[in-house]
Amino acid sequence: MLPKPKEKLDPRVKRTRSLILQAFSDLLAEKGFESITVQDVTDKAQVNRATFYAHFADKYALLDSFISQLFRQEIEKRTLNACHYTPENLKNLIIAVCEFLSTTHSNCAQPHQQFESLVEGTIKNQIFELLTLWLQQTKTKISTDIPATVATWAIYGLASHYSHHKKRPALETFVDEALPLVAINLEQFA
Repeated sequence: MLPKPKEKLDPRVKRTRSLILQAFSDLLAEKGFESITVQDVTDKAQVNRATFYAHFADKYALLDSFISQLFRQEIEKRTLNACHYTPENLKNLIIAVCEFLSTTHSNCAQPHQQFESLVEGTIKNQIFELLTLWLQQTKTKISTDIPATVATWAIYGLASHYSHHKKRPALETFVDEALPLVAINLEQFA
């Protein structure tokens, strides 16, 4: 979740990209990722295939961009991208991931294993980047790779468990129980 350099994009490029992402979002809700074709997206967005391919290599790159953008917005909304490591910020990150995955699963018509694997990779990368940034800000001489990796997998695994649970406990209760399991890997940086 390292800060992205501000790109100066032509407004038409931004608009076209936005149309493609919105069409993709609508299609995910209607028919699920596996059933979506590039032609479906271009028809819904009212752009041609060449325009689509000027923005995205394929539907997998589109999914990656879509999930990255949504998750980045979730993190920015909570200003976690501007924070440093504290147990409270870690708790808020776990809450954000749980809410994000729960919303993603409920907004996708037919979430299949392939879709979930692609989402998992994208979200784990962003969690890892954010945790690494937080831990490096502590100016520690200890390597941050292993603790950030362990915490990333723990956070994602807990959030996935929560989002798939039929009878979910209250989110706050779940996170209060889960937090010590994640925080123990990061206590050396507090």
